[in-house]
Amino acid sequence: MSRRSRIVGFGSAGVLVVLGIVCAVVFSGGLGQNLAFTLVALGLVLGTALVFYEVGLTEDKDRAREERKRAREQEAAAKREQEAAAKREHPPEGSTRVRLGRSRGRPRRLR
Repeated sequence: MSRRSRIVGFGSAGVLVVLGIVCAVVFSGGLGQNLAFTLVALGLVLGTALVFYEVGLTEDKDRAREERKRAREQEAAAKREQEAAAKREHPPEGSTRVRLGRSRGRPRRLR
């Protein structure tokens, strides 16, 4: 939600509340009371809904940030695992040791 839309949303809620109070003062009798109650109630409900919407957006941003962090950690762990596997598979250059491949449940064979 952009800064401008926040200002418009909360501003309109505030205008409804102020307009309801003005209607209570200007109009007398039942009409003024009904208009005031309706406008103030609409303004307060709109303000409350916008607050809950803002909280939901904040939670979504936090969740997305945590998912990106978790994905980076998983990528780093996978990279470390690949590097470790590569070190295990390939002996150092000066080594004459030959690693034999494994076959599940079968004896090792020379190539």
